Amino acid sequence: MPQIGWFEILIIVVLAILIIGPKDFPVVLKKIGEWTSYIKNYFRNIQKDFTDIQDDIKENASIEKEISNLTNDSNEEEK
Repeated sequence: MPQIGWFEILIIVVLAILIIGPKDFPVVLKKIGEWTSYIKNYFRNIQKDFTDIQDDIKENASIEKEISNLTNDSNEEEK
């Protein structure tokens, strides 16, 4: 994956100021920040949902194992 250094970032900023203009540049940066924040929150929520699902699956598996153990124990006691 290509790496971006300080010089490349400086070139991008200078070009952005020239293309967008110094007056609108802060507004564009604010919008980019808002989009970045929205995307980060979106993926954080997705990750939380996956974690919750994994926890539910683990909990259900442990409950099924306990039920299986209890039914096996009760079957052995009847014999």
